[in-house]
Amino acid sequence: MTTRPRHDRLPHEKGFHISWDQIHRDSRALAWRLDGQGPLEGGAWKAIVAITRGGMAPAMIIARELDVRTVDTISVKSYNDQKQQEAVVLKAPDAALMGDGTGILIIDDLVDSGRTLELVRELYPNAHLATVYAKPKGRPMVHTFITEVSQDTWIFFPWDMALQYVEPYRATP
Repeated sequence: MTTRPRHDRLPHEKGFHISWDQIHRDSRALAWRLDGQGPLEGGAWKAIVAITRGGMAPAMIIARELDVRTVDTISVKSYNDQKQQEAVVLKAPDAALMGDGTGILIIDDLVDSGRTLELVRELYPNAHLATVYAKPKGRPMVHTFITEVSQDTWIFFPWDMALQYVEPYRATP
């Protein structure tokens, strides 16, 4: 049996597949870590802002767990298909709500290069930035995260996947 060298892997071989159950568990773990850490009375948060699209599912779960009723979104595009590009704000949250970010918990699914969070941090310097997953290059941009994965790992989120039959590697004729 021959094996390919590590650097010669196919893209799906360095993938980290996340199920709906796993993103739910990891988002709840992030909520637990953030509980009581807000700057308002009792450690509460004023609002949660999801970075669309990936941050929407984790933000919904965290808002439920922390009983935060004010939820908004910021739409930042930093990928085109699976290629990174310069981060651009497509839709900003309510300016009156945001201020300088004090009391705001900003949620995303993943920090990769850190470009998206760098832009968000410039806009809202006092916001708390939290992601479910973090890669080493972007880790300095995030205040709180749950799981670190290697920089060369591609994370497959459940909202990007479809269940389908896969042929076995070795089929019986």
